Amino acid sequence: MTAREKYENLRKIIAGHGPMVVAYSGGVDSSLLAAVARDVLGDKTRCILLDSAVVPRAAITQAQAVAEELGLSVDIMAIPLMEFADFRKNPADRCYVCKKISAGYLRQRAKELGFGCIADGMNVSDTLEHRPGLQAADEEGIVHPFIEAGITKDEIRTIAKKLNLTIWQKPSAACLSSRIPYGTAITEGKLNMIEEAEGFLASLGIGQRRVRLHNNIARIEVQREDMVKLLEQQAEVVRYLKSLGFAYITLDLEGYRSGSMDEVLK
Repeated sequence: MTAREKYENLRKIIAGHGPMVVAYSGGVDSSLLAAVARDVLGDKTRCILLDSAVVPRAAITQAQAVAEELGLSVDIMAIPLMEFADFRKNPADRCYVCKKISAGYLRQRAKELGFGCIADGMNVSDTLEHRPGLQAADEEGIVHPFIEAGITKDEIRTIAKKLNLTIWQKPSAACLSSRIPYGTAITEGKLNMIEEAEGFLASLGIGQRRVRLHNNIARIEVQREDMVKLLEQQAEVVRYLKSLGFAYITLDLEGYRSGSMDEVLK
């Protein structure tokens, strides 16, 4: 089945689900889903952006800008994620815990809006990775239109490009807690360090980037083509990250890869 055929099937799937709340982040996956849902369902769809300590402030601003560009209706809900001890403990199924908590807030808002369906941007490529949140979403009745349509991450970008969505090339993002090794407690201080460090790298023109926090060590992941750019600004990077509280600054020679913290689970 071609990407075009899968796109048409996606529209039918969304129509079949009816009035829908889309769990929105401003990334290419949820933005495409929200745009198609808006096109298919009109005013019978609404985006909900969950805001918490694990979401960078820049991501909220960018998500609002994308929503405005696409003409999406977005509600921002603050959730006190850090008040949940099970989440702060950062177990290997942290995403499961987070999704369970988030689903409760999404259900509450969907009920207020009178919408019976909650959908997210999970896709077929996600099913090939360590995604305990997918199980939690299934348990909570959240639907995954992209998975139902058999659409992969690359196909999402292809469809978004053909629909002239400017975010089709937007780098993948993940919550800040994914930078902390499983079993290491999540604190707001650590999250702030990571957010500031990644924001600084962004200001240097580094695209896809992660600053993984291992005790007091920063393990930086960037695309291989950005490694030279990073090393050319080595002194500035070291100085700034040390000012944030990192004792040692390292560059991961394997480069950026999604879910690298999961490698210890294999």
